[in-house]
This record gives sequence, structure tokens and C-alpha cells, in this order.
Amino acid sequence: MNISVELTLTPLQDDYEPAIIHFIKKLRSSNLKVLENPLSTQIYGNYDEVMALLTIEIKEVFQLIERGLLHIKIVKSDRYDYEPHF
Repeated sequence: MNISVELTLTPLQDDYEPAIIHFIKKLRSSNLKVLENPLSTQIYGNYDEVMALLTIEIKEVFQLIERGLLHIKIVKSDRYDYEPHF
């Protein structure tokens, strides 16, 4: 089963950029499809692979920050190639 995940990491502290950059670089180094924009990062792939990666990387980034929020949206389908039809 394929999924699409949108993540928005919001450290609630000064000097937040290093943790975000570290998190995104770790996601990029996976074999999954990863897209970024200024507001969020999207990951596309097999459910088990995506969730295994997120379990490890979320724990690691939470250890790097003092306080923070992580907003996660999960869609049950691979929306990587989505193009608006209007």
C-alpha cells in the first residue's frame, strides 16, 4: 500500500534552522520520493518504508530540539504525480 505524507516541523525555539535542515537531509537520503516547499515536506512511498523512516527520524529530530510541533497529514495513495485538472 502506498501513501503520501506531508510534514511541517515547527521548532518552538530560537536557532531552529539546523534541526529542520538536518531532518530534511535525512529524509532526502532515503530511497523514497521526497519533495519540499517553503511550508512543508512531502514523502511518497510504501506505507511500511515511510513509517519506519519517520519513526527513526522524528525521534532523532525531537532529540535535537527543546520544544516543537510536527504536523503530519497522511493520504492513502501515492499523490506524487498529482496535477490539477483545472
